[in-house]
Amino acid sequence: NIKIAKKLIDVAKKAGADYVKFQTFKTKNLVRINTKVTNYQRKNLGRKTSQFNLLKKLELSKIDHKKIIQYSNKKKISFMSSPFDLDSLNLLFNLNIFDIKIASGEINNFIFLKKLAKKAKKIFLSTGMSNLNEVLKAVKILIKNGAKKNLITVLHCHTAYPTKLKDVNLLAMKTMQEKFKINIGYSDHTLGNETSIAAVALGANVIEKHITLNKKMKGPDHKASMEPKLFHNFVKSIRNTEILLGSKIK
Repeated sequence: NIKIAKKLIDVAKKAGADYVKFQTFKTKNLVRINTKVTNYQRKNLGRKTSQFNLLKKLELSKIDHKKIIQYSNKKKISFMSSPFDLDSLNLLFNLNIFDIKIASGEINNFIFLKKLAKKAKKIFLSTGMSNLNEVLKAVKILIKNGAKKNLITVLHCHTAYPTKLKDVNLLAMKTMQEKFKINIGYSDHTLGNETSIAAVALGANVIEKHITLNKKMKGPDHKASMEPKLFHNFVKSIRNTEILLGSKIK
């Protein structure tokens, strides 16, 4: 629904976010017709459906992308997306979108990473369900195929929606920074703002957060997303954390 997309862009802009991030995919390239939804999706949807039918309803066309990008430009907020297949990656490049978020599920899709690295500018790499070796291998492939290391940000991430605080393990984000000497960030699926504030204090320079107009809207991710008023306070808290960290000089 483009009207909802535009309202979400308005929320992000008003709150002071730097980017709006969407998802670009061709359902037929991702899942089989009878693939089941995950447990959290079934619980949040409150009904039975297939993964294919769920995704198909959420798929954005090329025209949809053009409208959303045009509106983002009008509102002066940067647009990026997570492509999930080669067709979708090519669509973004054809639309002159070169800031790309790599979803956790594509971290070992090496053909995809090689193609992405040749043209992408800023790259944000999510690492949910990955170990250190898998992350390192993905980073090496990106750099070897043309990506600039200083434009790659590795995001510590969890694939639980919402993520329980006991599972966050933020120090793993620091481990990646120290091991790989690379920019770090956090893709936040927890319900509050404490985790992201702590992440910024630990050195994260990118925070990703799901937003919604209303948690009661239909769909699998609304319950783990942040409503407009809270998101405005969320961004403000992060900006304040950046300020209070200061310069290291006593």
